[in-house]
Amino acid sequence: MTQETTGTATAREADWDAAPGLLDGAKELMLGPDTCDLAYWITQVAQGTLKDRGETGHHRDAEVPDFLRTPGPLREALVLEFGFRGLSEEIATRLLAHYVANAPGVPELEFYATQLIDEARHARVFRNHLVELGMPGDTLLADIEAMAADYRRRVLDPVEKFTLDIIRDQADFPGGVAVFAIVIEGVLAPAAELSERKWTPLSPATGEISRGTAIDEIRHLTVASTILKNHLVRHPEYRPRLAEVLDAGRRLWEEVPDREFVIQREELFQTGMTRHADLIGDYEIWPGVRMIDTTPEQRYDMAEQWTDEMAEARMAYMGLPVELITGGARGAA
Repeated sequence: MTQETTGTATAREADWDAAPGLLDGAKELMLGPDTCDLAYWITQVAQGTLKDRGETGHHRDAEVPDFLRTPGPLREALVLEFGFRGLSEEIATRLLAHYVANAPGVPELEFYATQLIDEARHARVFRNHLVELGMPGDTLLADIEAMAADYRRRVLDPVEKFTLDIIRDQADFPGGVAVFAIVIEGVLAPAAELSERKWTPLSPATGEISRGTAIDEIRHLTVASTILKNHLVRHPEYRPRLAEVLDAGRRLWEEVPDREFVIQREELFQTGMTRHADLIGDYEIWPGVRMIDTTPEQRYDMAEQWTDEMAEARMAYMGLPVELITGGARGAA
């Protein structure tokens, strides 16, 4: 069964119940900017994926459990995760304004305009979920800035500077597409997958927020891959430049200390998960492995593996050697 939008069935990749998981979707689907235009976003995303979930990112019947509203390691882990992700999405939104400005045609302009809205929505639902957890709304933005100051300085600022140099200063649109989709989202997308898997058995609302953002990320990754693939067909001479951009992106992710921030919150999650083992039971975080049996390092390593698998599939689709990016593929930030 699929949701109904304005008289038509929602496309499978945008359907809340029928859409594949992020990893499968990003590896297997083939979508382009001509398909995922503004009309698609209005009918398939706003009226499809987000039906009954547009304000908070989750259905009103998907509740936040009381134990996430009281101090404890699980709440702290979630505050760190969604606080950092909210700030990351806010920066992504600002970056995407340059993609809209430098889009070579209307299809690309419309697609990146919709992605800008997607990322702004992600930032909003991550922030607002922290209010649902009990953080004060009137100081939320300042509280997130203070909480994430070190993460912003050491991880986000270098990535933002790198991206701005290519898309704004050099006005290299295909290079910017590669940076955002392959380097940034290609590395961070497994965070969304891991988040959905981790929180689903513990908090229906949190799991739904992660599910909705992951459905969006499928579209972002696959459309960007098509844009690059088509550009290389038309301009094969761009291949050396693309290789240069991807290599620089790989080296960037080798240098930023994302792992320490991820492991910090995964250790908090570990402590909290153990305390609520009765809720998790035999739930499998991936096939054959119970979440309760995993460690922070195992979850991080699995996110790294997912990154490599996704990169291999998307690079193959574009006819590029996966070695350009997997040497620097990282887990989840």
